[in-house]
Amino acid sequence: MKLHELKPAAGARKARIRIGRGPGSGKGKTAGKGHNGQKSRSGYSRRWGFEGGQMPLNRRLPKRGFTNLFRKEYRTVNVERLNELEAGSVVTPESLQSAGLLRKGSAEVKVMGNGELKVSLTVRAHKFTRVAAQKIADAGGKAETIEPTRIKVTGKYPKKSLRPAAAVAKAENDQS
Repeated sequence: MKLHELKPAAGARKARIRIGRGPGSGKGKTAGKGHNGQKSRSGYSRRWGFEGGQMPLNRRLPKRGFTNLFRKEYRTVNVERLNELEAGSVVTPESLQSAGLLRKGSAEVKVMGNGELKVSLTVRAHKFTRVAAQKIADAGGKAETIEPTRIKVTGKYPKKSLRPAAAVAKAENDQS
């Protein structure tokens, strides 16, 4: 076999159907859209989930449960994972992230109590479970709660500055 003898598998390449190119093509005249009706018109696009006026599936099925809008998501780390860190060090969310013990993201950090802690650490996180705080204290460390960093939104925006030319003209008028 040579390079010029290579061919795609039989049936792998298929010629596209040329619609609206006369009666001899088999897809002429109405171009496969049938005769009249909404679907034959240009600009028709069916809404997602539309079932021709029949009650759609997403409305027929019963709804269960609810979504808590005030749910708080945390990135979690178990106490046993903290054994990988150096004894006596101060553990922050940034140091946990750089050590690969936390998932990426900006969510607050919660320390969970699974496993045993064998090194003494000062752990700073947004939340601790009661068991986790106890295990850190038993190992000779400290569990310190830190406040979340929140962006203060005042609702007031600075006014747009005057155009440079107008600002210069205004300054000259003020001086005279």
